[in-house]
Amino acid sequence: MGGDIPRNGMHQLELAVTDTTRVLQQVFSGLEGPDLLALSDVVVSRRVPAETVICREGEIEHEFYIIRFGHVTISKRLNDGDERILATMGAGEFFGEMALIEHKPRTATVIARDDTELLVITEETVEKVVARNPVVAVTILRQVSHSLCQADRLMIVDLQEKNEQLRCAYQKPQAAQAELIEKQRLERELEIAAEVQRSILPTRFPIVPDFSFAARTRPARHVGGDFYDIRLVSENKLGVLMADVSGKSVHAAIFMAVTRSLFLTEARHSDSPAEVMECVHDLLMAISSSQGMFVTAFYGVIDTVTGLMCYARAGHDRPLFCRQGQVQALPGDGRFLGMFDGFSVDEQELQLLPADLIVLFSDGVTDAVNASNKKFGVQRTSRLVAKHAQSGSQVVCDAVFDDVVRFQGTASQFDDITVQVIAYEPHKTAGEG
Repeated sequence: MGGDIPRNGMHQLELAVTDTTRVLQQVFSGLEGPDLLALSDVVVSRRVPAETVICREGEIEHEFYIIRFGHVTISKRLNDGDERILATMGAGEFFGEMALIEHKPRTATVIARDDTELLVITEETVEKVVARNPVVAVTILRQVSHSLCQADRLMIVDLQEKNEQLRCAYQKPQAAQAELIEKQRLERELEIAAEVQRSILPTRFPIVPDFSFAARTRPARHVGGDFYDIRLVSENKLGVLMADVSGKSVHAAIFMAVTRSLFLTEARHSDSPAEVMECVHDLLMAISSSQGMFVTAFYGVIDTVTGLMCYARAGHDRPLFCRQGQVQALPGDGRFLGMFDGFSVDEQELQLLPADLIVLFSDGVTDAVNASNKKFGVQRTSRLVAKHAQSGSQVVCDAVFDDVVRFQGTASQFDDITVQVIAYEPHKTAGEG
């Protein structure tokens, strides 16, 4: 017999695999065939007895849990030190999904109510799946995005209901105080979302000989949809990204994180900006087509040895290119990403020369309005670029950004403001910004 599995043992193993596949298919609707089996192969089953703490509020973990059988309670500690049960979950439900996107402490404690079996997906597992099977990864991210969207809607409904309760009971101090605490909690949750978004955006750029970089951003609300990045995607190839997600909600911020991850993944596979955008679009279609979300983007790849830049523009504002004091908008057409089939985009080339400058920005710059309802506009932006072009990337970035803020004055900011500058400066010290 050796190491053979007994017939009844083999039968139990097959039942376990079948049950795992069924649970995964229930959670990740639309995942079938080889993709479903690929995910089944990497999940880990974990049994926990009743009263076991599965994850604790305040601790940092990197695991996403699906309940195979049993029940768990989700609780959170309030400001007064009391523990409040938020929800009870059973078979086929999941928790801990934000561990796949951000490295932040758990926001609640989860305890097994009875003997429970969990299917565990780690952050490391997701990264491996992204490399081997993007369809599985997109399905996971779509489900996470959908879950967060539902949570966002529930939070809004909850706030509306409590506002109505406050209106009806405004003469009751205790009710008013409870509502104030609830509003403070929601504000804190939005602040946490903003912190997550800020942690995703780069605070430092790579040091690349002959180039300097700078960027600044300010969301219109707690969280926004603008994002940018500059990084080496392969040897001597510099990836430059500027994009804007539709909407300004927490859901838009999560969608931004997903889109950025897709760009980073696809950029490692191709030096062609058009090919990268087409792949990102195809993956976004699975996420955004039913949610009404889309992304405008500019993505370029610069050869740091020759100075040749290839780029593509998908519905985003045209970057400004400055050479010897002359400013013009870069050509190139293409539709935004992630909403309609039949995507295509032009790929353009630009040979950079010494002292050339490229300024990328979101529509929150040119569409900013002042108290007289006048727009900041492209011409005003171009004049600022020409005026400060010889002063380096950081000076140009600050000049445009600060002038937009001054121009708005007391008027409301309706859109995110983001500016990113790239200066080609052979024979000068690299690494500005």
